[in-house]
Amino acid sequence: MNKDKTLEELFLAQQPHFDDNEAFMASLNKRLDAVEYVKQHQEATIRHYKWALVAAFVVGVISGAVTIAFLLSMPAEVPLFTFNAQSAVLIWLSEHSRIIVTTALSLLMGFGVFSIFGNVMDIVNMRKQVLSKA
Repeated sequence: MNKDKTLEELFLAQQPHFDDNEAFMASLNKRLDAVEYVKQHQEATIRHYKWALVAAFVVGVISGAVTIAFLLSMPAEVPLFTFNAQSAVLIWLSEHSRIIVTTALSLLMGFGVFSIFGNVMDIVNMRKQVLSKA
């Protein structure tokens, strides 16, 4: 293998000069502070996600309990709604009306609770931003 002497001499001729420059240290500290801020922000975001997951679990358990209580409190033989027509689709809807209504009720309750929770969290975050700017 042929070595390129000019490149070798160029690298050997380079002698880097290191000095304790206060501007460099200040810049380095500023960058480290920025990294620490981003790290703290990510940790706070992860904590919020964990709380949202716990809230979703609690809401699911509560809405399931309410739906089961609603379902068990009604007589089993009586459909929730009936149709006077003799269509196969309408008869099927009438027979399965309890399941359809309880599923729709559960979905509606879950969506409502999450919407309220999301709005409250947005308000809290906006308040924090306003207070931090003041």
